[in-house]
Amino acid sequence: MTAPPTSSSGLEVLLSALQNDGDVESTLNTLNILDELLSAGTDRRIHYMISKGGSEALLSALVNTGCSFCPNYTVLLLLLHLLAKVGHRDRGIGRKAQDAGAVLVTLNLLKHNITHAKRAAACLWVIQVFSSSVSTANLIGANHGLDIIFHLIPQYTTKHLHTIRAAINAFAALLSTKANVRSVVCKGYVSSLLRLYEDWHSKDTQHVAIAIRLTLLCCLQKVTHSTAGRQAFISQGGIRLLYQTTQTCLSKGLESLVEPSVQLLRKCLPKTRLPLTSDQSAYTFPLPGRPGAVPDVDLAPDDSSEESDDDEAEENEEAESRDYDEDLETDLNKLRLRPDPDRPKELLLQYSRLCPELSHDFEELDLSSASSSSSSSSSSSSDEEAVLLSRVSPCSSRRDRRRSDSSSNLSTSSSGCHSEIEGHSERHTEEHTPAAAQLKPRDFHSHSSILSTSPVSRTMTGEQRGDAPPGLRGDEQVDEEEEEGAEESHHCTMIDRLLESHGACVPHHEPKLYRAAAARTRSIPGFSILAFPDFWGHLPPPGHEPMAPRKPNIQRQKVFEDIQRFLNTDDIINQVVFDLEDSSLQSPSESLRFFSNFECGNLRKAVQVRRYEYDLILNADANSSQHTQWFYFEVSNMVTDVPYRFNVINCEKSNSQFNYGMQPVLYSVREALEGRPHWVRTGTEICYFRNHFCPAQDRRRTTFYTLTFTVTFRHNEDVCYLAYHYPYTYSALKAHLKVLQKSVDPSQVFFRQQILCGSLAGNSCPVVTITASPTSRAWKDLHQLRRVHPGESNASWVMKGTLEFLCSSDPVAQSLREAFVFKIIPMLNPDGVINGTNRCDLNSEDLNRQWCKPDPVLSPTIYHAKGFLYYLNSIGQTPLVFCDYHGHSRKKNVFLYGCSVKETLWQSGSAVNTVGLKEDPGYRTIPKTLDRIAPAFSFNSCNYLVEKSRSATARVVVWREMGVLRSYTMESTYNGCDQGIYKGLQTGTRELQEMGMKFCQSLLSVTKDMKAVYSRSLISSINLDHNILDHKSHNCFEDDEPPCVEEIEYSSDCPALKGCDLDSDINSNMSDSDEEEYGDEGHRVAKQQRGSMGQLQQPSLKSHLLPHLIRPASTDTLSEMKHTCNGRNFSNGHLTS
Repeated sequence: MTAPPTSSSGLEVLLSALQNDGDVESTLNTLNILDELLSAGTDRRIHYMISKGGSEALLSALVNTGCSFCPNYTVLLLLLHLLAKVGHRDRGIGRKAQDAGAVLVTLNLLKHNITHAKRAAACLWVIQVFSSSVSTANLIGANHGLDIIFHLIPQYTTKHLHTIRAAINAFAALLSTKANVRSVVCKGYVSSLLRLYEDWHSKDTQHVAIAIRLTLLCCLQKVTHSTAGRQAFISQGGIRLLYQTTQTCLSKGLESLVEPSVQLLRKCLPKTRLPLTSDQSAYTFPLPGRPGAVPDVDLAPDDSSEESDDDEAEENEEAESRDYDEDLETDLNKLRLRPDPDRPKELLLQYSRLCPELSHDFEELDLSSASSSSSSSSSSSSDEEAVLLSRVSPCSSRRDRRRSDSSSNLSTSSSGCHSEIEGHSERHTEEHTPAAAQLKPRDFHSHSSILSTSPVSRTMTGEQRGDAPPGLRGDEQVDEEEEEGAEESHHCTMIDRLLESHGACVPHHEPKLYRAAAARTRSIPGFSILAFPDFWGHLPPPGHEPMAPRKPNIQRQKVFEDIQRFLNTDDIINQVVFDLEDSSLQSPSESLRFFSNFECGNLRKAVQVRRYEYDLILNADANSSQHTQWFYFEVSNMVTDVPYRFNVINCEKSNSQFNYGMQPVLYSVREALEGRPHWVRTGTEICYFRNHFCPAQDRRRTTFYTLTFTVTFRHNEDVCYLAYHYPYTYSALKAHLKVLQKSVDPSQVFFRQQILCGSLAGNSCPVVTITASPTSRAWKDLHQLRRVHPGESNASWVMKGTLEFLCSSDPVAQSLREAFVFKIIPMLNPDGVINGTNRCDLNSEDLNRQWCKPDPVLSPTIYHAKGFLYYLNSIGQTPLVFCDYHGHSRKKNVFLYGCSVKETLWQSGSAVNTVGLKEDPGYRTIPKTLDRIAPAFSFNSCNYLVEKSRSATARVVVWREMGVLRSYTMESTYNGCDQGIYKGLQTGTRELQEMGMKFCQSLLSVTKDMKAVYSRSLISSINLDHNILDHKSHNCFEDDEPPCVEEIEYSSDCPALKGCDLDSDINSNMSDSDEEEYGDEGHRVAKQQRGSMGQLQQPSLKSHLLPHLIRPASTDTLSEMKHTCNGRNFSNGHLTS
C-alpha cells in the first residue's frame, strides 16, 4: 500500500527554492515572482506568506547572499526591498532576524554601502523594520548602528532625499528603546538634531523637504520620552528654537509641522510644582475613632474616583485601556441571588419612625383648622427645623451670650451653642454701612459685614465632634435652645431694608430663612460669610443659552501663551493674591480680589501671572489630596471691558464638556441689585487640556489639566461669583424644605420632614415623606436619593424640580400622591456639599462606593439610608422605584442607568444560556416614557449593565439586595443637549427642574391603575409637544463625545510610518535611474558584475512596475520557473511528485 502523494502550496515551493537556489538567475526569478504576487491584491497575501515562513526564507536568503565574498547587489536590493515590505507587517520580524543572524549582516551591508544611496536606503528600511523589537534595536545600538545611521543625516540638500528620510526613520525607530535614548543623550546627539532641524527649516524655502523635517521632529519626540532627553532638549535651547520655527510654520500654513511641534513643546515644558505647601487639602477633620488623625494621603490615583455612578471613563491609563466587557459581571449567582442583609432584623425597628404616614390619623385631621398647619410643622422637629420655624434673627439670644462668656467664640456642646456676639455688632454694622438705598455692589464683597452670619455662626471643633457623634436621631430630640426660640432684637436691620428696596421675588426662596439655615450649618473652617447668590436667590435667565462655539486652534493659542511664560519673563508677575490658608494676605490694589471661604466655595489659591491673567488652584477634598474639579469663588475689583484670563491648573479629569461647548457660570451682584439675579453662562476662549504642573510634594503620579477661559466683566467695581456649575448649598436645601412645608395645603398634601441621621460633622440628613392627605389607597413606596457627590450640583436642581412638582396642585402630582408614598433623601453627603468638596465625604471616601457594607460611624448617611430600605423591605413596602440623582461631566443630555441580568450577560459575551432566564422588562418602562415626554432625555444613552466596579453603588446594591427592579441612576449633563428641541443649547436650572418634574410624570407609567395614564385630564396636564414626541435619540452610545479637535493629552509618540508609505518609498527607490546608483567611480566592480550578468537582470528588477519591458526570453524563463522548481513540477498551486 503506497502513501498518498504529498502536496504543498506553490508559495511554499517558491520559499523553499529561495532558500536552496544557488544560481543568481534562479534567485532573481524567484524574487520577481514573489514581488509580483505580493504587489497585487491586499496585505492578506503578505500575511499568508508570513504564516508560511516567508520572513524566515527571506532572512535566510539575505544571510546567504550578504555573507558571500562578493555580494551580488542586484539580488540583494530586490531581497532587501521584499524583506522591508514583508517585515513591516510581521510583528516578530526583529526576533526572527536575530535568530537568523540577519541583523548584523544588514548593519554590515550598510557600513559598506554608505556612499550608495539606493543600497543604503534599502538597508535602512530593513533596519527600521528590525527595530520593532526592543532587543534587536538594542543590538543594533550596541554595534554602533546609531552612529553609522546618524552620520547619514546631512545638512540641508536636495539630493538623495529618499535615503536621508530612510536614515532618519531608522534612527527614530532605534530610539524606541531606553538604552538607545540614553546613548543618544550621552553622545550629545540632541543638540545635533536641533541644529539639523534648524538648518532644514531655514533652508527649505520651497518646502520640498517637509517629510524630512517631520521625521526630524519624530526623532526629537522619541528622545524626549526620557527625563534626560527633555533636560538636554531644554538646555540646548530646544523650546525657544521650536517655538520660533513653529511661529514661522504658522505664518506659512505648514500645519503638518505645527501640530507635532506644539505637542513636543508641551511635553518638554519643565514640570512645575503647584505653589502649595502640601498637596493635602486645606481642610482636615479628625475622624471618629482616630483622635487627632486624618486619613493617609493617597500615593496613587484612585481608580474608582470617577464621575457619577456608572458610565464614566477612569482617570488613569490602566483603566483607560481596560476592556469594558471585562468589567461586566458574568457570575450568574451574583446577578440573581440576593445576599443576606448586612445587619440583624432587630436593628431595623428604629426606622419605623420614618414612616409617619402609616400611623398618622387622617380621620382626626381638621382640614379647616389653621392650627393644623402649625401642628404639622412642629412635628418635623430637628435643630435646624426649629431654627427655621422660629425665623431666627441675625442677633443671638441672651442664652447665646451667656454661653459665650464661658466658651469664647466657639460652640462647645452638641446641643448647639453659637458664636459670641459683640454687644455692639449690629450697631457697628448700621453705623459703618451705607443706607440700603445707597448700597453699591462693592459693599457686598467678602470683607463686608452685611452678609455675615457671625451672630449665629457655628464652627466645628474637636470637642463638638466628640460630643455629637453621628447617629440616628429621633423626632423627639429637640434642642433646648430652639424650643425657646431665638429673639430678634432688630426687626428692621440693614438686610430687611435691603430686601425691601432691592429684593427680587424668587419662587420658593426666602433670604431670611436661608440666612438662619446657614447660621446653623456646621463647616470645618466655620463659615461666617454668605455668598451673595445663595442668600439673594437665582432666577433662570429669560432665554436659552447656546453652547459656546470653539474658536479654531484656541488650545494652541493658549499653549503658546503658556510657553511664553518660560521664554519671556519680562511681563510675568507671579504674585499670590489669594490664599485660603493665609487670611492676612493683602492683594495689590490693581489686582482682582478673590474669596472662597463660604459654603460650597472652593478656591485654595490665586496667583496673578500677568496683569490680566490668573492661575487658580482648587482645594482637594477634605482629608484627601485628590478630586479637584469643582470651583466656586467670589471675584471683585475688576475693570470693565478688559478680558481677564483664568486658568484652573489642577483639574484631574482627563476630559471635560468644557471642550464641547460648555461654559462656567457667573453671578453679578450689580445685576442682581438691578433686578436680574441670574446665574448666566459666561466665558470665551474656553479649552481644557493637560498641563505641565505636578503635585507640590510629588508623592503620587498625578496628571493635571488646565481649564482656561476668558471673562470680560460688564461693570466696574462689581462683585461677581464664578462656578463650575449652578451652585446649590445645603443651607439652600434646608431653607427650601421649610418653604415647601409652609406652602403645601395639608388637606391635599401630606408633607413631613424628618432626620435620617447626623453626618460626621453633625449636620442633619433630612428625609422627606410626600403623599396624599387623606387617602384610602394601598400605597407603594418610591425612594429617591440625590447628590452623594458634592460637585454634582445639577442633581440638586433636578431634585428641586421634583420636590416642587410633588408639592404642587398639578393634577398629575395629585394622582401620583394618591398612588405612591414618596420617600426622598435630598442630600446624602451634606458635609461634602458644605465644605466645597468635589466627590468625597469628610472620610475621604466616595460614598457611592460604600453601599455593600457601609460603616455606621464613618459613613452614617449611607448606613442609615440602606437600613431604612431594609426596613421598608421587611414590612412589605419595598420601593417600586429607586432613583439616585447624579451629574455627568463627559456626556450631553439626561439619561438613566439601570440593571438587567440578560443585557449584562449578552453584552459580556457570556456562555450562559439566557433563553431560560426570565426577567421582567419593566425596567425599561420609565426610560421609554421619559424619552417621549422629556426633551432633555436621551433613551439611547441609557444602559442597564451591571459592572463589577459598580457593585457597591446604590443602584446595584438596591437592585441586588432589595430586589427593586426599577433601580436607577439618573445622570444629568453639566453642558446641554445634542438632540431634540434643546439641541445646541446649554442646560440651565429651568431645564434641570423641568427634568425633575418630568421624572415624576413618567411614574404614571408604572401605576397599577393604568386608566390614570390615559386620563384626558392628566394627558392635557403633561406637555406632549409634537416636537418633543417626534424627537429621536441617537443610536446607542453615540452620545459619547468624539475626540476633541485638539489633542488634550501630549502625543505619546510621532505617527508611525504606514505600510503603504513604506511601500511607496521602496517602489520609488527601485525605479530610480541606474546612473544615480552606479555613477560613483568607486563601484566599478559592481558595474562589471552587472555587465557579466547580461541584460536579463535589469528588466527583472523593474518587472513589478514595468512588466511590458520584460523581454520574451525572460517571460519564458519566468513561465518555466512557475511550473518547474528544483526538478519538481507544480501547477494550480499544488506540488505533484
